Amino acid sequence: MATQFTPSSAPSGQESAQQPLRPGLIRGFLAAWGGWALDGMDSFIYALVMVPALRELLPRSGHTAQIGNIGFYGGLLFALFLIGWGLAFLWGPVADKFGRVPTLMATILWYSVFTLASAGVTRVWQLALLRLLAGIGIGGEWAIGGTYVAEAWPEKRRAAAGAIMHTGYYFGILLAGLANAWIGSRYGWRAMFIVGGAPALLVALMRYGVEEPARWQEKVQIVRAWSLWRPFAVLFSPEYRRRTLLNSFYMLVSIAGLWAGSVYVPAAVTALAEASHFGSRVAADLASEATILLSGATILGCLCVPKLANRFGRRGALGIYFFLMLISIAYTFGYAFYRPAGQGLEWFGYALFVLGFGGANFAVYTIWLPEQYPTECRASAFAFATSFARFAGAGITFLVGAGVAHFGTIGYPVALTAIAFIPGILLLPLGFETRGKPLPS
Repeated sequence: MATQFTPSSAPSGQESAQQPLRPGLIRGFLAAWGGWALDGMDSFIYALVMVPALRELLPRSGHTAQIGNIGFYGGLLFALFLIGWGLAFLWGPVADKFGRVPTLMATILWYSVFTLASAGVTRVWQLALLRLLAGIGIGGEWAIGGTYVAEAWPEKRRAAAGAIMHTGYYFGILLAGLANAWIGSRYGWRAMFIVGGAPALLVALMRYGVEEPARWQEKVQIVRAWSLWRPFAVLFSPEYRRRTLLNSFYMLVSIAGLWAGSVYVPAAVTALAEASHFGSRVAADLASEATILLSGATILGCLCVPKLANRFGRRGALGIYFFLMLISIAYTFGYAFYRPAGQGLEWFGYALFVLGFGGANFAVYTIWLPEQYPTECRASAFAFATSFARFAGAGITFLVGAGVAHFGTIGYPVALTAIAFIPGILLLPLGFETRGKPLPS
C-alpha cells in the first residue's frame, strides 16, 4: 500500500481553536460522553449483581451456588463479555467508511437491547450469551465516541475534551453503584438490567443537530471508495505496524488491571462484609459504597490525565498510572483482603482510592490513540487497539475465575494480575510519542 499519511500544517480543529463551540458540537460531545457513561454503568452492573444473580441462576441450571462455582462461572461470564468486547473491533471500519455519528448510534442501541433482555433470563447460559452480545456494542462505543471527540473538537481543546469524555465511563460506574443502592438492593438484580437499557434514549439526542466531524467529511470520497477492510491493512503497513502491536499490548495490560482487579471489588467487599457478619443488605450497601469510592477516584484520575500527558508525555503519563495499578492491586487483594475481620474491610477501603485513581490509565488512550493514525483509519485503529486485546484479556479473566474456584478465595488470584503491569512499564519507551503534535489529517 503506497498511500502516505502526514499531519496537515493547519488541521481543521486547530483553525477553530479559539472560536465558540457550536451547539451541535456540544450535543455531539454530550452524546458521546453520555453513551460512555451509560456504557460504564451497563458494564459494571454485572459486577454488582454477579453474586445474587448466580446464586439464583446456578441452582436453576443444575449447579450448586457455592463460592467456588460462583467464582468459576462469574469468571466465565466476564470472559465471554470480553470476547464480545473484542469483536467490537468490527465497528471501526464501519465508522471509517460510513461515518462516526450513525455508527455511534448503532453501538448504543445494540448494547441497550441486549442488556435489557438480560433481565428476563432463567439460566446461566442465557445470561452468558446476552453478556457476550452486549459486549459487542459496549466495546464499540468507546472507540467511536473517542474518535468523534478527537476529530470534532478544536486542537487546543482536544486533549481536555478526550479526558473529560472518558470520565463518563466512571460516572457510569458511579450511577451503577447508586442504582444498586436504591434499586438493586430493594428490587433485585433483574431490575438493574432493566435500568441498563436506558442508554437507547440517547439516540434521540444524537439524531438532532449532530454532524460528522469536518475531518471525516473531507476524506469521505476516499473512504467510501475503500473496501470495508482496507483500514486494517493500513494499520499493519510498515509505517504503523509497530505502534498498532504495542498499543494492543498496552491495552491488554490495562484490561488485566480493570477486569481482574476493579471489577472484582464488589465481590471482594461482599465477601469481607460477610466475614464480618454483616447482613446481605448491609453487604450490598457496602459494595455500592466501594463502587462509588472507586469511580470517584478514577474520575479524579481522568481529570489529571491532560496535565500529566502534557508534562511527561503520553508514554510517561501511562507509566505513572501503570505503576499505581501495580502497587494498588498487589496491596489491595494480596494483603488488605486477608487482614482480620473488620480490619480487612477498613484497609481494603483505604486502598481503593489508589486503585481507582490508577484505573484512569484508560483515559490516556482516549487522547493518545487518535493522535497516532490518519482520518482514513483512525476509528479502526482505536477500535482494534481497545478491542482486539480483550480476546487475550478474556483468557486472563477466565484464569482468575478458575483460580478463585481452585483456591476458594478472591484475593490471591486477583493480586497476581498486578504482574502484567511490569512488562507494560518496561515496553512503554518503545511507544510512539505524540506530545506537542497536531492530530494527523
